[in-house]
Amino acid sequence: MTLSQQLGGGGVDFTPHGTQPGLFSELIYSDNCAGCHRGTSGTQSTFRPYSTWSGSMMANATRDPLFWAALDIANKDVPGVGDYCLRCHTPRGWLGGRVVKATFGDPDNDVTLGAAGCLLSGGYDKADNTDNDYSGESCHFCHRMMPQGPQGQPGYLENGNAWIDDANCSADQLEPCRRGPYTYNVDGQTPPHPWVQSDYHSQSANCAVCHNVSTPDTDAGPLKTLKLNDGTDTTRPFPIERTFNEWQQSQFAQTPQQTCQNCHMPESEDPDASACSFSGFPSRTGNLPAHEFVGGNTWVPGIIKGEYGQGIEDNGGTDRSSSYDQTVAWAREMLGSAASVTTTIQSYSPPSAVAGTMNVAVKVTNDSGHKLPTGYAEGRRMWLNLQVHDANGGLVFESGAYNTATGVLTIDSQARVYEIQQGIFNHLGTNECDVENSAGKSMFHFVLNDCIAKDNRIPPLGFKPATGDDPNGYETRPVGFTYPETTPGSGVLVNFDATTYTLPVPSGTVGPLTATARLYYQTSSKDYMEFLRDEAIANATPAENTMCMGSTNRPFTAGPQDKSRGQYAYDLWNDSPLPDRVFADGFDDAAAPQYGKSPPEIMQTASATTTR
Repeated sequence: MTLSQQLGGGGVDFTPHGTQPGLFSELIYSDNCAGCHRGTSGTQSTFRPYSTWSGSMMANATRDPLFWAALDIANKDVPGVGDYCLRCHTPRGWLGGRVVKATFGDPDNDVTLGAAGCLLSGGYDKADNTDNDYSGESCHFCHRMMPQGPQGQPGYLENGNAWIDDANCSADQLEPCRRGPYTYNVDGQTPPHPWVQSDYHSQSANCAVCHNVSTPDTDAGPLKTLKLNDGTDTTRPFPIERTFNEWQQSQFAQTPQQTCQNCHMPESEDPDASACSFSGFPSRTGNLPAHEFVGGNTWVPGIIKGEYGQGIEDNGGTDRSSSYDQTVAWAREMLGSAASVTTTIQSYSPPSAVAGTMNVAVKVTNDSGHKLPTGYAEGRRMWLNLQVHDANGGLVFESGAYNTATGVLTIDSQARVYEIQQGIFNHLGTNECDVENSAGKSMFHFVLNDCIAKDNRIPPLGFKPATGDDPNGYETRPVGFTYPETTPGSGVLVNFDATTYTLPVPSGTVGPLTATARLYYQTSSKDYMEFLRDEAIANATPAENTMCMGSTNRPFTAGPQDKSRGQYAYDLWNDSPLPDRVFADGFDDAAAPQYGKSPPEIMQTASATTTR
């Protein structure tokens, strides 16, 4: 079925806002920019835009296997909604008319194939050149974004509803401007392409376009509206992600403002900092935002490197191995700076003939500019692990234990897990926000979700969520958990969580005792990965090459191939061996990299020891 047939049959347009497919000047492929903006020697790879971007999840948003597994579930839950998902994950493919909406004058696309991404050009392991839509958030997409529409239409702050410059930069520059915050005003020097200075690109509003995500804002209104836990329908579009709003309601958005770019695009202090290979331009030391774009994801960049990195290079692309490694290293640095932890022995009664007792206080402070954790909710979590050891190193107590072999996090009675749980109201007839299915397993139907059962993520400094009288108040407030105000009546919540663990100390335990708190972050939980697999099985989702059989761009020789996307993602998590193949370069799958069940990352550690 084509989009015209879908709409004519009462269907909806999931992406009616912002610039639509059919650009006069298409988005130029990112490898075109690499010629000048890639680092090739010394420390250039740590500050040149292409080198810092190419290993990021921004650059690889269309290669993320978890995205594709979730996309299949979304399309099953709401047929055709993949058009909304792919708009952010492949702007070049979407604006080029290779998703659901065709470009002006071209025949309509098949909705099923388009929404599944089967009509995209290129492939996972192809270079980001003229024929590849798998290049994620490309250079040209971001650097042609405008704060308003071409006729002065207001800008958007969510759902990838971007306005893209498609006009000639000037009368003698017959292509769109590249926009950015830097001004070329020294001795008349200009870059070898059209450009215009843009304050918008140093503002958080630029990031909000993709990092505030609501239920699809269709031509018929919001697909899902937020229901409170008592069933009240707020009529507000369901808030899937609110990273921008969390920042906006924090101290970081106040004067002096610290923008998203301050943390996620830090200025390079390298004495040799330069944006391009052309000589003669002023030094950019302290005035060159490194395109790092990292958050907490250390897992998926390694998968993309292992599954597609060599293929990208073999197919004419740049060698990105060091860029993927650099992204992971930067993400670990980001995680380490996002929080601080303190551990205090509040009381200790040593054991004698009977067991003793011990109270340990642990405080986790959010040092980031948004909730911690933030962003995509499904499978993402942070937790405290507390271990108490005796003088001989023996384990006396543990809360929040994690089994690296099985991927199971033990939720004991004192476990502290920071997360948001979104669900479907009354899904099981409970008159509650249901986050589990009838079998008691966690559900992650993000396109069907309409309620929030839990949100105990730690607020940022100065966080003042809107009150319940303000419709926006329901979108960012804690749910099922209380963070006290900094001062009564201020409306500003503290940016820390303090919890006290009470534990018995068995008779015969040898002191002194040492309590160690570790704050962990994990990109994808076992529950989430099993859900992706189980939904693919339950929905009889075909293998990717079979599902996309009607496309001229198949079969693929990388990625899921003869597996469903859900099974493929699960197998990557579970370290299952890939199909027995030997590649042209002699690489045998028997030596394929293992990805370790989304290994948790230690963010911070703090210890305290008793005096006896």
